[in-house]
Amino acid sequence: MKILLINSEYPPIGGGAGNAGSNLARGLVQRGHEVLVLTSHWDGLPFEETRAGVRIVRLSTLRRKMDRSNAFEQISFIFFSSFRALSLLGRFRPDVTLAFFGLPSGAVALFLKWIYKIPYVVSLRGGDVPGFRPYDFRLYHKLSAPFLHIIWKNASSIVANSNGLRKLALAFDSRYAIPVVPNGVDLDQFTVAHRAWSPPHILSVGRVVHQKGFDLALCALSGLKDLEWTWTIAGDGPLMPMLQAMSEEYGLRPRIHFAGWLSTEQIKSEYASANLFLFPSRHEGMPNAVLEAMSSGLPVIATEIAGNEELVVGETGRLVPAEDVDALRESLRNLLMDAGLRAQMGFAARRRVEQSFTWMRVAEQYEAILRTCSENLNR
Repeated sequence: MKILLINSEYPPIGGGAGNAGSNLARGLVQRGHEVLVLTSHWDGLPFEETRAGVRIVRLSTLRRKMDRSNAFEQISFIFFSSFRALSLLGRFRPDVTLAFFGLPSGAVALFLKWIYKIPYVVSLRGGDVPGFRPYDFRLYHKLSAPFLHIIWKNASSIVANSNGLRKLALAFDSRYAIPVVPNGVDLDQFTVAHRAWSPPHILSVGRVVHQKGFDLALCALSGLKDLEWTWTIAGDGPLMPMLQAMSEEYGLRPRIHFAGWLSTEQIKSEYASANLFLFPSRHEGMPNAVLEAMSSGLPVIATEIAGNEELVVGETGRLVPAEDVDALRESLRNLLMDAGLRAQMGFAARRRVEQSFTWMRVAEQYEAILRTCSENLNR
């Protein structure tokens, strides 16, 4: 098949959705398909290149930040990528389009279907589903809901990356089946390290925003000064000054390392040196950081939310209710005091991703969905 993958973020731009799109594209190429990715440009990156067999076309979209975009920048992506797609179709006529996010990419896929009858699949990632992170997206979802209904209605299939996200999507529009295809992890990149299991070294990875719940973790750790531990936060964002001030207020500043935005290689090094992964997020679709930590052989303490509850089971870590600082503190205390249990859970975490969460398995599932959509159009 010839597959056009539209995603406004693609490494090094963006976060989890960009990484997911990149790995899925490579997996589809490895399975014998021709994949062209249409994405956003960033200073210093080539406008066109082929990487791991994937042809990548980047276009200027007025994007100002690598890790996130605003509504105006997403509208610009719809406008510029629609016109760029038209010029590409003279040389590359896809059998099917895969749109990461209902908006903005789904709008481009809908446009191509109207003009060229190319079927499309929407891959829901989280922020594009009404009800997700209402503290950030309530107005955006209210304004975009009519357009999402049209985009979903014209899609050949709508896919969620977790059962929790599927439930949220069905609450918005219950007319669709919405199969679940989880994210995966590159087992060769994130491998089991020979690590020291004591003293306890906690790691968290993610943007420093309200969604990720680092403020909850800091409150929980403030009650564990009697234990030996250090905590590294790999990420950056608007709440960094607030977290740093909180750490000073609680007298924890010497124990916490704010590493900032790291490259993939630097993050792999952090996974290797840690011995407990902490992920106190308030909302997720399917968190890549948890998959990477588990693949690296780390036990995980995470909140009981969409995505996490499908990854973290009893033998691989602990789930605690979202926003429950006391429960988070108790789970931290139990694992910080037991290096043997952390080691046991870390080995189990690696086994779990090997069995169920590789990118090749994800590519196989998407391949079946995309092929069905393409074949149905030609009948």
